[in-house]
This record gives sequence, structure tokens and C-alpha cells, in this order.
Amino acid sequence: MKVDILAIGAHPDDVELGCGGTIAKMISEGKTVAIIDLTKGELGTRGTDETRKQEAADAAKILGISARENLEMKDGFLQNSEEYQMRIVKMIRKYQPEIVLANATDDRHPDHAKAAKLVSDACFLSGLKKIETALDGNNQEFWRPKHVFHFIQWKEIEPDFVIDISDFMEKKIEVCMAYKTQFYNPESKEPVTPIATKDFLESLTYRAQNLGRLSGCTYAEGFTAEKMIALKNFEGIVL
Repeated sequence: MKVDILAIGAHPDDVELGCGGTIAKMISEGKTVAIIDLTKGELGTRGTDETRKQEAADAAKILGISARENLEMKDGFLQNSEEYQMRIVKMIRKYQPEIVLANATDDRHPDHAKAAKLVSDACFLSGLKKIETALDGNNQEFWRPKHVFHFIQWKEIEPDFVIDISDFMEKKIEVCMAYKTQFYNPESKEPVTPIATKDFLESLTYRAQNLGRLSGCTYAEGFTAEKMIALKNFEGIVL
């Protein structure tokens, strides 16, 4: 299954929080998107790996993505190892994306930056013909995405570019709230975590609103790029 965009996150909900609006917009424009979760998020304070699994499935349905898989790496202990690199290489070659979206290169949770580097390295290795892989008994063709972009998470990182998600902000909030155990719920009896506060929930809107203010739209999501981005022309720029 070839997709246009492959979004890879360290934990279920990373992708939705970082670029859920962008994914919703791309799908509305006819692009195909798949999501890979590296871990089950089993070390999360709230919920369980089973509830996270169901929540991830619910979020995928809301977004309308083409596929979602979990590589079951060790939550909290991601390593840029050959084993983990090759698991991701197989997914890149399976889905053959033009664009990969990955975790922030620097963030509060150590798994996020580790995942950013791990995915970046795997994208490069996936393009090497002499690295041979097979999936479900079939040999895979080498494949390297054209771009790797990193979404912004907890920390305020200066984006290299933003995507206008003004018409998809409500969808982003809806898909994030599919993770019922993880985010603000005044009736929950579980421990309060930094992402389970009312302020964090509200930050999804006001941070997107601020990026929109700076770039000339209502709401936006920011990304950093691994290489300089060239525009074919000036069309499509939000004025």
C-alpha cells in the first residue's frame, strides 16, 4: 500500500497532537495518509496500553487515514539501534511515502527527540539498495521519502514553515479528545499529568492560533525541515 504521507510518532496521540489538523486537511484534499506508532505508550500515567490501543483506533477512524500500525518498541527506552531502525525501514518500504512526518527534534519527553533521530536515520537507510528487507515473505524495494518534516510538540520550537489548518481546528480537537484517558476530564479519578490539565487542552487552540496570527491565517501547525524547502512559485502562500 503506497501512501502520500507517513506520520510516525513515538506514542499513540503524538501524531494527533502534533499534526492532526494537517493530516485532516491533506486527506480532505485527496492525499492518502498512514500512521505508525512506535510504542504502545504503556508507561503513561493514565490509562493502559489496551485503552490507548482502542483510542488510537478511534482517532484513526475520525481522521479517515488509510492504515495504522504499532511497532511495539519499548516505551521510555527508545534507542537508535539497528533493530529499531530496520523495523521502521520495513514500514517506509511498505508504504513508500513521499513525505514522512516525525516527532519534534527537541522536547520534554526524551522519547520524542530519540524518535525524531531514529525515524530520520531510518528514512535514509531505507533508500540504500544494498540493505535488503522482506515483509510477509516478500522482498521489498528500497525507498527514500523526498522529505522528512518534524512537527512541534511541548516545547516552543521556531517552525521552518506552517500549514494553515483554519478549517480543520475542530477536527484536530475532536481527534485528540478520542484519547479519553489522556487529556483533561474534570470527572476523571486518575492522577493529573502535564497533558491532562485544562491549560494543556486550551493550549492546542491558542498555540495554533498564535502560529496563525504570525503567518496570516486563523490556525496553523508548525514544522521543522531537515533540508531547505524550495517553492515552485508563489501560489498557495497565505497572505
